[in-house]
Amino acid sequence: MRKQIAAANWKMNLTFQQGEKLLDDIFDAGIDLATHQQVIFAVPFPYLLMTRSETEEVKNYEVAAQNCSDKDSGAYTGEVSAEMLHSLAVNFCIIGHSERREYFGETNSLLSEKVNQCLKFNITPIFCCGESLAIRESGIQNEFVQTQLRESLFHLNEENIKRIVIAYEPIWAIGTGKTASSAQAQEMHAHLRSVLAKQYGNGIAKDISILYGGSVKANNAKELFGCPDVDGGLVGGASLVAKDFIEIIRSLK
Repeated sequence: MRKQIAAANWKMNLTFQQGEKLLDDIFDAGIDLATHQQVIFAVPFPYLLMTRSETEEVKNYEVAAQNCSDKDSGAYTGEVSAEMLHSLAVNFCIIGHSERREYFGETNSLLSEKVNQCLKFNITPIFCCGESLAIRESGIQNEFVQTQLRESLFHLNEENIKRIVIAYEPIWAIGTGKTASSAQAQEMHAHLRSVLAKQYGNGIAKDISILYGGSVKANNAKELFGCPDVDGGLVGGASLVAKDFIEIIRSLK
């Protein structure tokens, strides 16, 4: 079975002490994950070591960075390289979140370089794709996300594409309170898997985890995660509330 993943994206939230308490509250729930289940905490850079320390003794719990540079090293003040993340034993990194695309102008070609950096240092990219409301209303969302995959991922060989986790984000549903229906989520996830299958074959496509990332909440996670091609969620606001994220973890297939 594909990995079923609950990934918490804290974004730029919580103090160090609040983050510690949130993790403690989640671990106090005593959730034992099955072999095919995984929980990932994507935390701000200053909290990576603390989160890694909290998770390293707990089976199937991992830490992720929220971004990395497309460069190896050099005079890039404020940037963090994939090699630095690797040196901290950080095994995952979010690449191409819609906020990075929108606010920081990250392009598909730039993201392909970030993907390369992660893989070079044995970090699994959680690659985000998704469309705006305008794209959705124009009816070209399938072509739009297909282009995102093609321009950022399809330079990878079969061995490396299997190392990618994909997160589909309907941008119109992030932080708006709107959520794609389970039918809409399944339709897009199935389309993404078909695009992967056309490029790499059915065998590889069926093994790649595709997460849903658009206002996942405790009260809709089970229905969303129950869709055949939805393999968990990339969770924003609800991941900052222990009881909500605990319920989301418990909703994994």
